[in-house]
Amino acid sequence: MSALNIITYLGIFIFAITGALKARAYNMDIFGGLVVAFATAYGGGTLRDLLIGIRPVNWVNNNGALLLVFAGTAITFLLKTNVNKFHRTIFFTDAIGLGLFTAAGIEVSLRNQLNDPYALVMGVITATFGGLIADIFCNAVPNLFKRGELYATVCAAGGVVYLLLKGFNLPSDINLATCVVFVVALRIYSKRKRIMLPDI
Repeated sequence: MSALNIITYLGIFIFAITGALKARAYNMDIFGGLVVAFATAYGGGTLRDLLIGIRPVNWVNNNGALLLVFAGTAITFLLKTNVNKFHRTIFFTDAIGLGLFTAAGIEVSLRNQLNDPYALVMGVITATFGGLIADIFCNAVPNLFKRGELYATVCAAGGVVYLLLKGFNLPSDINLATCVVFVVALRIYSKRKRIMLPDI
């Protein structure tokens, strides 16, 4: 299994857990949790594939990836601890998912002959739009639009790092791993230090 596949599957599983935890926070039943988990895990990648013209989109006929969504939802369902204890967990799983899907989205786009700027845009879309759709389902303000949040910004920054590293002819696996770590670290650091974007 390639590094890209590993990152993609990890991203699906992590984002499925994030979506299921989010559904629990909004008092949904297990079916609602499954829908939100699916949207979180697949929303960004589906939009990317539609924009690029990949047919069928990434999750169609991929039974393994679908099982990861069910597994993530089931694990969340079995954890009956008070949801208030999971707010921090949701943040960290979301941060990890952002890093994984930013790297995967850019790599998929480059392999489909997009140039660097558009591959970067597709990486940000892959990482953020699943969470946006899930937040809309939960009738919540999406993280993407929260005032000052470094959300899509950290994905873009990590994507730039990834594209710059490609110029040094390093192994692709190193570039992907570096992008993931950079996005996750920057997301956590910006949240802890309350670094915010200026108002328009």
